[in-house]
Amino acid sequence: MYGLLGEHLSHSFSPQIHARLGDYDYKLFEAAPDDLPAFLQTKNFNGLNVTIPYKKAVIPYLAGLSDNARRIGAVNTILKRADGTLWGDNTDYDGFLYMVRRSSAEIQGKKALVLGTGGASAPVAAVLSDLGAREVIKISRSGENNYENISRHFDADILVNTTPVGMYPNNGKAPLSLAGFRKLSCVLDIIYNPHRTALTLDAERRGIPAFTGLSMLVAQAKRAAELFLGENIPDARTDEILSSLEREMQNLVLVGMPGCGKTTVGQAIAKVLSRPFCDADTEIERRAGQTIPEIFEAEGEAGFRARETAALADICRQSGAVIATGGGAVTIPENIDILRQNSIVLFLNRDPSALPTVGRPVSQRDGVQAIYQRRLPLYRAVCDYEIDANDAIETVVQRILEAIQ
Repeated sequence: MYGLLGEHLSHSFSPQIHARLGDYDYKLFEAAPDDLPAFLQTKNFNGLNVTIPYKKAVIPYLAGLSDNARRIGAVNTILKRADGTLWGDNTDYDGFLYMVRRSSAEIQGKKALVLGTGGASAPVAAVLSDLGAREVIKISRSGENNYENISRHFDADILVNTTPVGMYPNNGKAPLSLAGFRKLSCVLDIIYNPHRTALTLDAERRGIPAFTGLSMLVAQAKRAAELFLGENIPDARTDEILSSLEREMQNLVLVGMPGCGKTTVGQAIAKVLSRPFCDADTEIERRAGQTIPEIFEAEGEAGFRARETAALADICRQSGAVIATGGGAVTIPENIDILRQNSIVLFLNRDPSALPTVGRPVSQRDGVQAIYQRRLPLYRAVCDYEIDANDAIETVVQRILEAIQ
């Protein structure tokens, strides 16, 4: 039996990855810090991956380390050897190296900042050094280089986040703002859930190439599976698994004008893909115990929009769902990152002359054509794909499938 050892693992994609890598049982082993010694001493496993917060804490229980793990000072893969002793390695090095190469970031001669000093920061720093970084600076909360004096490093070329800040379920948080950095050519965040973190979304808004850590997770898992199985796995499997996971784990978020078919199309695409479906307006009504027109009457549009943002923040944290949004969701700047953080965003564009207004307070108040002209740039700015929604549902669904595949 193999598995992942950590303290909180509800966010993990590791079982899905290892199911694609080999024919072995792979489980999640959540352990509180006080339970760690007993778990490792019992040894009811053949091999483990190790994640936050135990990458350094497991080392005293290991009889041997690979040269890489000894150099790095952190372990994320453990094997139980034939004599029952435990041996540790660090495949995060392999994973981050793959992530850097996939990003096409140029490291040679550059200054790199690594946010965090935990077990994940050491292999990241080692890779950056091995790739020829001119300088690798680790930023901690209270060390010599910290967030209070970060301005001394505004000349950095590369920034890597190895902290858990912004990781599910605490989506929307970032370890720092990128305002002030003058030369950043790439931002790498090893968090893989959500698909876009607040840090990488900040980078994207500033025109800086940014990447999150799903590629690192898959590549380190491939190397760990090779150690578990004692055999090589083709490198092409990493790309194949990464591609399929990106499709499966991201939500499909539908935006567009009221009445353009988001709910109907969303239910249809969810059925075709065997995904859960969520309608944001229905969720808002469920939470409020009122219909949307009743919310508008009692609280006005501002009250409704606040409820909408709160509902979207919860709904869009999940993975692999189909989500239909309200027509005005894109008008609130805070919602843009919420919609994009873990999703492929699809704009259903339908001729405004065909849009209904019954039960839609804003459409009745402002007029469909005026709203359409005002919102069209917002829909196009937030979406990954624009879908012609002027035909039969089956045709629109087929267009979505072609776009996302």
